Amino acid sequence: MDWGQFAQQMASMARDLLAQDSVDATLERITASATELVEGCDAAGILVLHDSKVETLAPTHQLVERDLLQQRLGEGPCFDAAHSSLGERVFRISDLTALQQRWPAYAPQAHELGVGSMMGFLLYTEEQDFGALNLYSHKPGAFTDDSELAGWLLASHAAVAFSAARTHAQMEQAVTTRHLIGEAMGILIGAHNLSEEQAFDVLRRYSQEKNIKLREVARLISEQGGLT
Repeated sequence: MDWGQFAQQMASMARDLLAQDSVDATLERITASATELVEGCDAAGILVLHDSKVETLAPTHQLVERDLLQQRLGEGPCFDAAHSSLGERVFRISDLTALQQRWPAYAPQAHELGVGSMMGFLLYTEEQDFGALNLYSHKPGAFTDDSELAGWLLASHAAVAFSAARTHAQMEQAVTTRHLIGEAMGILIGAHNLSEEQAFDVLRRYSQEKNIKLREVARLISEQGGLT
């Protein structure tokens, strides 16, 4: 591998990641970069594990979407990585056909779907949440030491960009929520001659009684002009 050229490509990718305008766009750029920059990589995707439920984001190929069989079977490399007490950040599986004892259900079925080898790189862990960049190859033994190093470097940049994108999205959502709540409180104050504290208490109690998020209660009031 020409590491000088790779460094230039990584620098360009890092700039592109930070320039994306949404979390989805950032994830799509990450997975596309993996297939472009990591030798042997035929497909890539972000696999998110939450309370043992698996979701695949920004898949570059249907092969990645098929890997939801980890959720159905409750076993596989991402489950191991997510629950590892060693805090492993990288796993590399050279040949899935050789791992039928470790994952007796997952390994043969993944191989039937066309997965010969795979690598995974930890992007984040938060309480019960786990996110990983997964790279797939149709061929066993496709990933080399250089592939693993390249994938790790890409994942390190990706983790920073992903975190920044999620933080930005959360801030935007917080601003939107605050605006909605303020608008809903204004409607209640005007309709029922309430104080700000009383109006907010109405929102809070309705949210608790109906088991609806406060943001959705505020949206309902704003759209309908009040509560029914």
